[in-house]
Amino acid sequence: MGPQQAATGQDLVDATARAVIECAADAIVAFSTDHTVLLWNPGAERMFGWRAGEVVGREPPLIPEELRAEHHAVLERVRSGGQISFATRRTCADGTSLDVRIDTSALRDRGGAVIGWVNVCHLAGEDEAARHHMAEQARVVRRLGDVVADLNAQRGLEAVLDRIAASQCELTGADAGGFVLIEDLQLRLVSMDGLPAHLRGRTAELPGSLVAELLASGRTVMMATGESGRFDDLIWSALPGLHTIALALSRVGGRPYGALYALYSRRTVGHVELELLELLAGHAGVALSNAMAFEELLRQRAHERAVIDASADGIAVVDSAGLIREWNPAAHKITGVPADEVIGKPIPFPVPAAGGPKLAHQLPTGRWLDVLSNALDDRDELVIDFRDVTAAKELEAAKDLFLATTSHELRTPITVVHGFASTLASRWDKLTDAERRSAVQIIADRAGSLGRLVEQLLLGSRAGADRLQVSNGPFGLPELLQGAVAAFRSLSEPHTVAADIPDRLPAAHGDPIATDIIVGQLLENAIKYSPEGGQVTVAAREAGDWIEVTVDDEGIGIAPGEHERVFERFVQGDTGDRRRFGGIGLGLYIVRQLARAQGGEVSASSRDGGGTRMLLRLRQAQE
Repeated sequence: MGPQQAATGQDLVDATARAVIECAADAIVAFSTDHTVLLWNPGAERMFGWRAGEVVGREPPLIPEELRAEHHAVLERVRSGGQISFATRRTCADGTSLDVRIDTSALRDRGGAVIGWVNVCHLAGEDEAARHHMAEQARVVRRLGDVVADLNAQRGLEAVLDRIAASQCELTGADAGGFVLIEDLQLRLVSMDGLPAHLRGRTAELPGSLVAELLASGRTVMMATGESGRFDDLIWSALPGLHTIALALSRVGGRPYGALYALYSRRTVGHVELELLELLAGHAGVALSNAMAFEELLRQRAHERAVIDASADGIAVVDSAGLIREWNPAAHKITGVPADEVIGKPIPFPVPAAGGPKLAHQLPTGRWLDVLSNALDDRDELVIDFRDVTAAKELEAAKDLFLATTSHELRTPITVVHGFASTLASRWDKLTDAERRSAVQIIADRAGSLGRLVEQLLLGSRAGADRLQVSNGPFGLPELLQGAVAAFRSLSEPHTVAADIPDRLPAAHGDPIATDIIVGQLLENAIKYSPEGGQVTVAAREAGDWIEVTVDDEGIGIAPGEHERVFERFVQGDTGDRRRFGGIGLGLYIVRQLARAQGGEVSASSRDGGGTRMLLRLRQAQE
């Protein structure tokens, strides 16, 4: 046979092969080694719905995304020869799926090299289709179980909502979806999958919505199509090609809480998808209930923690073994022991019986506590509340001392006045003029002391009731200070009272009478608490917008840690030998209240080398 005859014979074979392929009832699809379509026969067009011109040269659109790995693996397995027949599923142009059996073999050139593959696709038989359907249903049920377990494992409400939106797209094959909350007469989109992020939080009116239609129907699931254009004004219109919406209600506590939406733009929807959506919506309601209960528990615990942490009382929780489990910041502040040092250890002071009367206890630091305890309902734990009552006990002791001191301060001049008055009354004619004048002078001096003591008591009571009367305004401070220094220079021979006061000091803002009382009290204290004598210096200077007045002495000073306490009522600087200096402990308390009433302040500090410095700060008067 010559070359012409051979060519004619090959052409005949090729033509016959093409005819067989064209006329075959089965779908025949050939792929190149880059997985693009080389051949797409009429049987393939009939079976899958795409024309050859739509698929040749492209990767085939009929292979579902989740089966692409399976498809490629089969092609690689037949590369070395032989044939593989397997059952699988393929997608049609209308979005439906077909159960098929595919016979796959390698496509070789005349040299035997693999240039692609040939797939011959047959519709699966009824039994095989039934088995595949059952297997698919089992897969969906298993996946639904996994999704439900995943939903119930989530604790945060936002995480549950996001998982619901993603799960419904996965289970129902939806192209996008979301979850809307029902809030009175509004809907709010709170989670979504496959939609633009900016839609989160968008709201719509409930009346006239699909959710309202579903609520009115009494059903829990429904499907709507967009053939009439009814989706154009919905937020879901952001999904191009949207043609069908399936939605299902989720209930929390028996009431509609929200709706789950499944959106379709590429495939059709059937009863299976609706059933899956309804099942998922029911499980979503349970997961939402759990998440909301968990968040409410977290809120309650956070509220309780905030109350405990903000409490001024020390609060501790101990377990049945008496070991500390909770220790709030106030407990640390009161006892000086941080939480990490006491957690897991016994409480470091006695505790009264649960519900019993409070117990007073003094810590080794000297602080006094009032301690109460109560049992927690349904828990074998005790809550212990303890309060620092040191200040109250000190005030109580100070008041007792104040009463004793005041009685003594009053008794002495009264006794003297009474004695000299009785002497004058009974022995007037027997006394010389000098003796009578001396007795009257002593009575006058002691009456003056009584008057000053009563005035200090009255001033102290007004200060304690915030009823100090001052008239603030500009006044000249140098003259007032010089006058106070001059008045005190002659009161004590062992002391030298000096002044360091600039003549050009700016005018101060305050009350001159109140300031005179302050300076007088500070000078009196400086002399009183310098029993060995020494120099007392009054100085003044500008300090920014303030004028600072200092009174320095060379006396006994103030003990460390007592510089603030000396300004409290009924407290004296030398508490160890109170009767040594006399007084009722109100002077510096009144000084501070008068200073603050003028918008100023007074403080105490120790001087290098001994003695005390009192600092009065007053604002400069405005021009």
